[in-house]
Amino acid sequence: MAERPELAGWRWGPFTLRVPFYHTRLCWSEFLQGLFVSAATGLALIPVMTAFFGLSFEEAVALSMIHASLIASAVIVFGEPYAGGWITPALPLILAFVIGGYDDPSSRFQAMTALSLVFASLVLMLGITGLGRRFIIWLPDTLKAGIILGASIAALKRVFVDDAERFLLEQPIATGLACAICLIFTFSVPMQKLKARSRFFFILGALGLLPGFLAAAIIGPLVGEVSFDIQWGFVVPPLGEALAKASPLVNGWPSREMIIQSIPLALIAYIILFGDLVTGNEVLREGLKVRKDEHIDINLNRTHFSLSIRNAIMGIVAPFFPTQGAVWTGVHVIVVQRWKQGPKSMNSLHSGLASYYLMGLPFIYFLLPLLTGLKPLLGVALSLTLVLTGFACAYIAMSIPRDNASRGTVVLIGAALAFFEPWQGLLLGVVATLALVGWDRSPDPIPHDE
Repeated sequence: MAERPELAGWRWGPFTLRVPFYHTRLCWSEFLQGLFVSAATGLALIPVMTAFFGLSFEEAVALSMIHASLIASAVIVFGEPYAGGWITPALPLILAFVIGGYDDPSSRFQAMTALSLVFASLVLMLGITGLGRRFIIWLPDTLKAGIILGASIAALKRVFVDDAERFLLEQPIATGLACAICLIFTFSVPMQKLKARSRFFFILGALGLLPGFLAAAIIGPLVGEVSFDIQWGFVVPPLGEALAKASPLVNGWPSREMIIQSIPLALIAYIILFGDLVTGNEVLREGLKVRKDEHIDINLNRTHFSLSIRNAIMGIVAPFFPTQGAVWTGVHVIVVQRWKQGPKSMNSLHSGLASYYLMGLPFIYFLLPLLTGLKPLLGVALSLTLVLTGFACAYIAMSIPRDNASRGTVVLIGAALAFFEPWQGLLLGVVATLALVGWDRSPDPIPHDE
């Protein structure tokens, strides 16, 4: 069957706006997953915002709504073919830098603004010049692996050491159970074999983080760690109050020193981001081998531009880096897998993505029963997000080195990035790579890139 053009939409510059229900259809499976799975993970940062950034629960919900809307805009407004998400491996490094380096909520939000705007500028420059691909090719494999392992160590350190008393030790059984279930369903080799043989376990595994949350919601009250106070009605998130505390238009702009200190972390986040894009593209290319009836436009320059715009808007309106990434790999794989089943399952990839995001996410911030029901589980959600990030980053990082010297250097770089200032860790990483391994860059780090 000959390829047909990509799903119609309204073109504006390099982007394509596709209006839900007009250009894209509702896909119920993706809609329900977006409503529940993305709700819990999208609100996972609320405990951090209330504990360290001086926001009330309602104000943190308002900022999360802005973050979610910007993520949804990647699919709807900019026409991106990826399931958008955070640059999750960078999150623990960012939290360590912002919370550890600044004492008051005002300066912490200013640091988040600095990170967002520096990253937006970097991505825009690399997109315009096309230097992004060359930059990733130029980096040595050992340094890239060390950066990813640093994110892993920082994530696990935040769960088990830095914030243990606030979250993990408050709900140890519920959190441990949720983490165990999600780790098993996501990474366990025996479970992958079981999912291949059993449709029940395959469907359960396709629900992403939901089984772990459900287990925490059921067992938590039984062991006295979770207490639900579900309220009925609707709520209007207090956007004005939240923006007054977070936005640099009111809160003040970051200092020059903050901007300079943000540069190493912005580079680290970009390296992680590009890895996500490579993964996302490979998943799409596998899908296109099956779905020859739909053309999907993979355009890295367009992606760089949309990322730059979204991060700049976030930095000015609701700064909280790194919530505006390109690919949520788990969701991306799930949506593409159903798209591969044919037009009867999903008429267009863009319909599936739009159903997951715009048709699911915005509702949660106005439904009081859902918000109050999820509230006692948000600490579990944060710990779960960081534990899964730590595990995933660790196995990715340790699969890259090809010899023992490189493996040892990766651990050294990872520890330096997790325990030192970002620029110190990055500097030590460059020196250690040169001294112990050499500039071991891969000749083809982006397979099948066109």
